Amino acid sequence: MAPKVPSVRLNNGLEMPVLGLGTYLATEEEGIAAVKMAIDEGYRHIDTAYFYQNENQVGQAVRAKIAEGLIKREDVFIVTKVWNTYHAPEHVAEACQRSLDNLGLGYIDLFLIHWPMGWKFCGWTGDDLLPMNANGKSIDSDVDYLDTWKAMERLVKEGKVKSIGVSNFNSEQLTRLLANCEIKPVTNQVECNPGINQRKLIEFCRQHDIVITAYSPLGRPNMADPVVGTAGIPKHALDDPRVIAIGQKYGKSAGQVVLRYLVELGTLPIPKSSKLERIRQNIDIFDFSLTEEEIKLMDGFNTGGRTVPFHFSSEHKYFPFKLEY
Repeated sequence: MAPKVPSVRLNNGLEMPVLGLGTYLATEEEGIAAVKMAIDEGYRHIDTAYFYQNENQVGQAVRAKIAEGLIKREDVFIVTKVWNTYHAPEHVAEACQRSLDNLGLGYIDLFLIHWPMGWKFCGWTGDDLLPMNANGKSIDSDVDYLDTWKAMERLVKEGKVKSIGVSNFNSEQLTRLLANCEIKPVTNQVECNPGINQRKLIEFCRQHDIVITAYSPLGRPNMADPVVGTAGIPKHALDDPRVIAIGQKYGKSAGQVVLRYLVELGTLPIPKSSKLERIRQNIDIFDFSLTEEEIKLMDGFNTGGRTVPFHFSSEHKYFPFKLEY
């Protein structure tokens, strides 16, 4: 029997499973197969984005499982995101409609602002989602994310999306948003793994009843952009003998220990995998708990080093990583 994944109650009263499937880079047939396998194994929270260019595949897989009778639409929590080139209020509604059409699921459970930075609008072909200048820097727009948010709020009122939230926002940006919003964000999706455990941001968001979703929860050691932290390139917890030993104690892998650690921090991890064995492992983390000593050991991997530093947009006025959290 597939593991039962607990849910967390969001600040608008809706429920969100505390673990989901990340789908970045899962495209074409691989994406369809991964989502189908995940649903078979008990996943009910699927994370995608317009930028990933796989909303069609996610929707196709979910619709197939609904057609099989395995799930109903209301059983699955679908997250997608408005991309940086569509931040202007006049583009937000169309971006949402395009995601709705791609998914073909009637509504979106959670719609996020992918990044606080807006970039130059280059049309709807999908061929220029990363507008760059000759120096390899993003071509920025001056759209205020508060204006983007107001357009997001209208989508909730129109019934196109159930909940709205943000991604990659720092504490100052969240504070400004909270002071100027009508509908509070339910989540902030950020990179969170042992190398950057986000404890300060988690606590800040907890005080404001905002849930942290953890992307890249296992880290991405093969990223082309090197991990940079206060202590240089951090050691990966997955390879550490002490973490492996904790896993052996509970009959779990090092990856399962890391995911359990993130759940116990209060985050909602969304590990990405296209392999059945790993998909099964990643969801099988709800039958054990870490001790205080083990959590302290996991805390020791934190350096603040990011695997997704987004350096090419660092000159944007809303670049979020200039602050510690």
